[in-house]
Amino acid sequence: MTEIRIDPEAARVAAKKLLSRAGLIIPAIVVVGGVLTSYFTVPADSEAVILRFGKYNRTAPSGLHFKMPFWLETKEIIPVERTLKMEFGFGTAGSTNRYQTRPADHEAEQSMITGDKNSALVEWVVQYRIDDPEAYLFRVRDPEDTMRDASESVMREVVGDRTVDEVITIGRQSIEDEALVKLQNLVDSYGLGLKIDQLQLKNVNPPLPVQSSFNEVNQAQQDRAKQINIANGEYNKEVPRTQGEADQKISSAEGDKLKRVNEATGDAERFLALYKEYEKAPSITRQRLYLEKMQEVLPRLKGKFIMDEGTTKPVPLLDLNGALNGKGGNP
Repeated sequence: MTEIRIDPEAARVAAKKLLSRAGLIIPAIVVVGGVLTSYFTVPADSEAVILRFGKYNRTAPSGLHFKMPFWLETKEIIPVERTLKMEFGFGTAGSTNRYQTRPADHEAEQSMITGDKNSALVEWVVQYRIDDPEAYLFRVRDPEDTMRDASESVMREVVGDRTVDEVITIGRQSIEDEALVKLQNLVDSYGLGLKIDQLQLKNVNPPLPVQSSFNEVNQAQQDRAKQINIANGEYNKEVPRTQGEADQKISSAEGDKLKRVNEATGDAERFLALYKEYEKAPSITRQRLYLEKMQEVLPRLKGKFIMDEGTTKPVPLLDLNGALNGKGGNP
């Protein structure tokens, strides 16, 4: 084996050169690191909370910003414009928000007691966003867990004030509106820094053992409403038609009434006029009336003879109508 010997003087010289180079590299690394950690960019849908020595200092909007380097100031990016969602009583697979659902509590969340001491399975969704980044980070330890508990508490309170029929059928909109207001007030009182945008009921059903019976009741109610609508439609069709016929008959009767009144008035006026003429010349008017009446009656007589008191032999009646029509007649 070959023995290796190290010259102490050469080793000291090499160590001095290495230390001199390190004295230049380390400051350079510090300067570069300081520059790189002195600025940051905030996305368009977010705000940055700046912490100085671990305490809140300021909030920076979206864009390019500068801060003290290294650990002197740190930042937390908060997506204030992003709409987040929490699901209660069910869960959507593949969600990125870890607070969106609690898989182990679906049955417990959806099972509720109504005001008439019935049971209902209620599923709902809360859409929210971070409104105050400082409050969201520092006032409450777990703001979104707290809001989940608050939402469940509010929903149970609102459902407990209504009957099962209201919860399942006609009262959904009022439940959503009331629960939204109460939940926002509770979130504000806790200082969670969250803003509730929407609260929406999803599936609301009776418990599984009675679902079939409840569906039959709903079907019967729908059939009843359908029959009522059909009856109202027939009523609205028949009543105007009948009213029109009645108005038509009334108008016809009014016309007949007016006609008969006018005819009676004309006959009365004609009789009065005739009576005045009769008073002026009774015998002449009487004879004229007799002749006019005979002129009206005689043309309708067929196979009849007219005899005077002193005549012993019937005289044939001249057929004036036949003569006028070109048929001729016996003289």
